[in-house]
Amino acid sequence: MYKETMGFVKGIGAGIVASVAVAAVGSQMMKNNRHLRRDAHRAMHAVGNAMQNVEHMFKA
Repeated sequence: MYKETMGFVKGIGAGIVASVAVAAVGSQMMKNNRHLRRDAHRAMHAVGNAMQNVEHMFKA
Protein backbone atom coordinates (compact mmCIF):
# COMPACT_ATOMS: atom_id res chain seq x y z
CA MET A 1 0.00 0.00 0.00
CA TYR A 2 2.81 2.39 0.89
CA LYS A 3 4.63 1.80 -2.42
CA GLU A 4 1.43 2.40 -4.40
CA THR A 5 0.84 5.68 -2.59
CA MET A 6 4.43 6.81 -3.10
CA GLY A 7 4.20 6.01 -6.81
CA PHE A 8 1.07 8.13 -7.03
CA VAL A 9 2.70 11.01 -5.17
CA LYS A 10 5.79 10.81 -7.41
CA GLY A 11 3.54 10.91 -10.48
CA ILE A 12 1.74 13.98 -9.18
CA GLY A 13 5.09 15.64 -8.45
CA ALA A 14 6.39 14.86 -11.92
CA GLY A 15 3.21 16.30 -13.45
CA ILE A 16 3.57 19.50 -11.45
CA VAL A 17 7.22 19.90 -12.47
CA ALA A 18 6.35 19.33 -16.12
CA SER A 19 3.48 21.83 -16.02
CA VAL A 20 5.67 24.49 -14.42
CA ALA A 21 8.29 23.98 -17.13
CA VAL A 22 5.69 24.24 -19.89
CA ALA A 23 4.20 27.35 -18.28
CA ALA A 24 7.62 29.00 -18.08
CA VAL A 25 8.40 28.30 -21.73
CA GLY A 26 4.90 29.32 -22.80
CA SER A 27 5.03 32.62 -20.94
CA GLN A 28 8.37 33.43 -22.56
CA MET A 29 6.93 32.66 -25.99
CA MET A 30 3.84 34.78 -25.29
CA LYS A 31 6.00 37.79 -24.41
CA ASN A 32 7.95 37.60 -27.66
CA ASN A 33 5.27 36.63 -30.17
CA ARG A 34 2.38 38.99 -30.83
CA HIS A 35 0.75 36.67 -33.40
CA LEU A 36 0.72 33.78 -30.92
CA ARG A 37 -0.88 35.98 -28.27
CA ARG A 38 -3.60 37.06 -30.69
CA ASP A 39 -4.33 33.48 -31.72
CA ALA A 40 -4.46 32.35 -28.09
CA HIS A 41 -6.85 35.19 -27.27
CA ARG A 42 -9.14 34.22 -30.13
CA ALA A 43 -9.07 30.58 -29.08
CA MET A 44 -10.00 31.52 -25.51
CA HIS A 45 -12.96 33.54 -26.76
CA ALA A 46 -14.09 30.69 -29.00
CA VAL A 47 -14.00 28.23 -26.10
CA GLY A 48 -15.87 30.71 -23.89
CA ASN A 49 -18.56 31.15 -26.52
CA ALA A 50 -18.89 27.39 -26.91
CA MET A 51 -19.31 26.99 -23.16
CA GLN A 52 -22.00 29.68 -23.12
CA ASN A 53 -23.84 27.87 -25.91
CA VAL A 54 -23.74 24.62 -23.96
CA GLU A 55 -25.05 26.38 -20.85
CA HIS A 56 -27.85 27.90 -22.90
CA MET A 57 -28.82 24.47 -24.29
CA PHE A 58 -29.06 23.01 -20.79
CA LYS A 59 -31.15 25.92 -19.48
CA ALA A 60 -33.69 25.68 -22.30
